[in-house]
Amino acid sequence: MAKQEDTFKKVISHAKEYGYIFGSSEIYDGLSAVYDYGQNGAELKKNIREYWWKSMVQMHQNIVGLDASIFMHPTTWKASGHVDAFNDPLIDNKDSKKRYRADVLIEDHAEKILQKANKEIAKAKKRFGDTFNEEEFVTTNPRVIKYLAENKAILARMGSSLEKEDLADVKLLIEELGISDPDTGSKNWTDVRQFNLMFGTKLGASAETATDLYLRPETAQGIFVNFLNVQKTGRMKVPFGIAQTGKAFRNEIVARQFIFRMREFEQMEMQFFVRPGEEMKSYEYWKETRLKWHLSLGLGEENYRFHDHDKLAHYANAAADIEFNFPFGFKELEGIHSRTDFDLKAHEEFSGKKLKYYDNEISESYTPYVVETSVGLDRMFLAVFSKSLKEEKLEDGSSRTVLKLPAVLAPTKAAIFPLVKKDGLPELAKEIVADLKFDFNVLYDEKDAVGKRYRRQDANGTPFCITVDHESLETKTVTIRDRDTMEQERVAIADLGRILEEKTSFKTWLAKL
Repeated sequence: MAKQEDTFKKVISHAKEYGYIFGSSEIYDGLSAVYDYGQNGAELKKNIREYWWKSMVQMHQNIVGLDASIFMHPTTWKASGHVDAFNDPLIDNKDSKKRYRADVLIEDHAEKILQKANKEIAKAKKRFGDTFNEEEFVTTNPRVIKYLAENKAILARMGSSLEKEDLADVKLLIEELGISDPDTGSKNWTDVRQFNLMFGTKLGASAETATDLYLRPETAQGIFVNFLNVQKTGRMKVPFGIAQTGKAFRNEIVARQFIFRMREFEQMEMQFFVRPGEEMKSYEYWKETRLKWHLSLGLGEENYRFHDHDKLAHYANAAADIEFNFPFGFKELEGIHSRTDFDLKAHEEFSGKKLKYYDNEISESYTPYVVETSVGLDRMFLAVFSKSLKEEKLEDGSSRTVLKLPAVLAPTKAAIFPLVKKDGLPELAKEIVADLKFDFNVLYDEKDAVGKRYRRQDANGTPFCITVDHESLETKTVTIRDRDTMEQERVAIADLGRILEEKTSFKTWLAKL
């Protein structure tokens, strides 16, 4: 646990030091759980968003994009169930005066039990080597069976209690499990109660005539209310999808863990409309497709896992999370949900407008079912950034801090250095910058020795460094250094654009999918 905390602190510190993330309004002592993306963070965030958008919209002929407004008619949130059911179960510790989400406390406890099972499996794997049969071990080892059963029983009971809104049993479960305040160890808990997460605001010139509104807590509803607008104007045929990225707002009382849980965040969502009865086939397809997208970034297959929901949302008939191994353990990164026809039917009822689709192929009108994929852009940023940050021991005994961001996402694709600040080398280096900048985000750096510049760009996540030396003036060649391998190669200046295109372009990376 201490090692995890140290790793997480390094991630947060590095993010600030290299211009990725700052605390909001920092000169006024900040604002809790609100963050600003710095010059490099804005670029990385943009690149993640674009990688998602291109793979989701540009690569699919039957998926189109949308940009709906943050403000929506207040009845939208009554129809969607957010006014009545968008709550978190909260619990306070009487001694520490700290507030927690009751479900998160229980999930963290269950995760510790699961990790005990995983340790037993890892020890056996090491002991038996190539002859190890993991499936047989998991189903026959008494300790592993016990741990897995405990984990499943805890989550099942919590899910059932939350489903029935039996908050007294949620508190009882916390007490039975002996869960204590993570910071103080106190087990002196208040009752569990529900807290609505929506931010309220007003629209109007005066307080007397103003309309009560909410800042949207999710982007999905903007897609549902525009379902027919998009379908008719785009002449879309079911199955088809509508994708959107944008800000959402939740009054998270226990927001913590840096940008993992914030009050203002960005979502990347796609709602896929299908015929009733075909939703489970689509659900399985998108589970597989979305995991492939994550794995394409090369952050390690072992850092992802699926988690099926024990407690389904009121609109869902199936739901799973893609969980990622963050510095603080496995947590939700993306959700894939089969939302049935709940949303379109609810908006049809509350608006009085028909939201059905006429299917020419079967000569039938129906309310489409929906399969949703929803990933938090900020969580995606944290996953990429935290797994990319490395401390490496080098052959000469020294060490380096390197941010091994996937090249397609890196804010700066290449840094161009003149070996020295004279003899025409800066001029040639600047010519290279001027040529490459139309296609790539590149920078010029002449400060300090080349070795220091390499280290600076390693820590900044820049995948390639290009050095202009005296030979460059004669042969029109330069040295290009790979951040990850530190290998250097002599290449023609005329080939730089092609090399960077092959290594860093969306086209190259998306082709792997």
